[in-house]
Amino acid sequence: MTIQPVRAFEPPYVMSVFTSVRTAEDDGYPETLERMTELVGANPGFLGYESARTPGGLGITVAYFRDHESMALWRKDLEHQAAMKQGRTDWYESYTLHVATVERSHGFVRDDA
Repeated sequence: MTIQPVRAFEPPYVMSVFTSVRTAEDDGYPETLERMTELVGANPGFLGYESARTPGGLGITVAYFRDHESMALWRKDLEHQAAMKQGRTDWYESYTLHVATVERSHGFVRDDA
């Protein structure tokens, strides 16, 4: 499997940047993450996401949505709200969420063919 960044989309679109530091608690986290990935993928305005965690423990997830309405649907999803509540209770020491409108986007993929 080739690792690639999420492709550049036609602007404007919106993105959320979720940075976090996790607790040692992991009970239920992998299953919840899998379910949240499934749920957000069903949102017609969801474009994709990228996620990474540093060796020191800082996690960064960037999710892309076609518009603010699509992102609001995700924010208001009841299962997502329950997961956010459990995250604050069990899984996160701290987090920050930034939301922005993307005005410019481009990408590059090397053609080694």
